[in-house]
Amino acid sequence: MKGILLVALGGAIGSVAPYKLSGLVLHHTIEWRFPAGTFAVNVIGCLVAGVLMAFSEKAHLLSPEARLFLFTGLLGGFTTFSAFGVETVHLLRRGEVLVAALYVGLSVAVGVLALWAAVAMIGPKGAV
Repeated sequence: MKGILLVALGGAIGSVAPYKLSGLVLHHTIEWRFPAGTFAVNVIGCLVAGVLMAFSEKAHLLSPEARLFLFTGLLGGFTTFSAFGVETVHLLRRGEVLVAALYVGLSVAVGVLALWAAVAMIGPKGAV
């Protein structure tokens, strides 16, 4: 039960943060055609995940409860792209370059294809 509460609390905080950050970025990039808000959230999420991962490995500063709150809750609510980055880096560090490349390529291609297919099947004509 304690783990669920840690994830829920972190997730609540993490879910509000990208909403606020994206709004701030959008305010400054309103005329761009590039989705800068989402891009900023994904990059910042990966940066924070990298910092936490390094501290966790190097100095063992994070307890299992803190890792659950920070990685699964806070960063999971902020952006799952950071988890994608962490998993990819773990594969690369284990020397599994081909598996990492396959994971990245398939995740992006199949994810976008699945979204496109759902919109094409369910959405209004010409939505995609």
